[in-house]
Amino acid sequence: MANSINRRNWIRSSAFMAGGLAFCSGTITKLAAMPKRVLRSPRALTDREVALAAPFDLKARLLANENPFGPSATAKKAIADALDKSYQYPFMLASQLSGKIAAYEGVAMKNILLDSGSTPLLHAAALCYTKGGKSVITGDPSYDDLPTYAEEFDGKWVKVPLTADYKLDLDAMEAKVDANTGMVYICNPNNPTATVVDTAKLKAFCDRVSKKTMVFIDEAYIDYLPDPQNSTMISQLKAGNNIIVARTFSKLYGFAGLRLGYVIAQPETITTLKKYSSAGFNISSTTLAAAVAAYQEKDFLAETLKKTNESKEYLYSVLKKEGYTYIPSSANFVMFPIKMDGKKFSTEMFKRSVGIRDWKLNGQDWCRISIGRMDEMEAFAAAFKEIS
Repeated sequence: MANSINRRNWIRSSAFMAGGLAFCSGTITKLAAMPKRVLRSPRALTDREVALAAPFDLKARLLANENPFGPSATAKKAIADALDKSYQYPFMLASQLSGKIAAYEGVAMKNILLDSGSTPLLHAAALCYTKGGKSVITGDPSYDDLPTYAEEFDGKWVKVPLTADYKLDLDAMEAKVDANTGMVYICNPNNPTATVVDTAKLKAFCDRVSKKTMVFIDEAYIDYLPDPQNSTMISQLKAGNNIIVARTFSKLYGFAGLRLGYVIAQPETITTLKKYSSAGFNISSTTLAAAVAAYQEKDFLAETLKKTNESKEYLYSVLKKEGYTYIPSSANFVMFPIKMDGKKFSTEMFKRSVGIRDWKLNGQDWCRISIGRMDEMEAFAAAFKEIS
């Protein structure tokens, strides 16, 4: 049977090759001229690679900035209810979600582009705005999926060191803008430092710099701020500025495995980005149903934020007791300097079934620890005390 299947596959392949030579010869030049495509950037897999290398029986998975409290009961019920119609393409659900977002943010549906997480939208922007060797300016360190992807397609990456208090240096970033700048990328709150820049200063930055180049504001962690609505740069977009604001359901909503994100931008920008993305076609009906049901579910979001902050305060107390400092966090993770080699530290923590991320910052070894459930934070504390 196996040989028969193999023969049939070989016959089909041979027939295709024979019949397709004319087609190939007529299109090979076009194909060669197209930009090279890869499934992901090398850095995009960093957290995944760390997770895959971890033991299966982790007591504490604190390595990927996930929401360990998971999606709401409302979202879970919506997923189950959506299964009966999962044979249908979810066009109406996507439209319904876009309508909800538009109404809440005070924009039009034509300002919104959905996709399976914010990652493909970051990649679309990288492809669009750094093609032809254009540069993207970022903080250093900052979330580097977009600029790394840009480099894969011959874009240039201009890194600007953080300020002394580990925040994005907006003045220095603006000073780097030149004729070859395709985009400025701002992750706020910043990953991996969990710091946030002054809102008024960032608004003024967007107003000035967007007149020179595209400004991309990644607000993946904005829901962890005390007042997201007054901290977002969507107001700058509504004022007519040339910016892109990215959001994700992967954090406070607990959708990291469900995959859903979106950008809000000027209509002409959305039209352009659609050429470099799936335009939301790869989002499942179950995910969209969950998002429609859970979007701006105030009680759930408030409770999840409360539990996150309680775990964060517990972590702060553990670090202080062990004689460690840390960067005050405006997100669901914390960076703190460690007193040994970073790789050794992470290896020793993994041996104790605790997954974390090690980092190099200004020549110093650091740990980035995601905020987990209280039992996970207690597991971290027990392991940390053994090796600190």
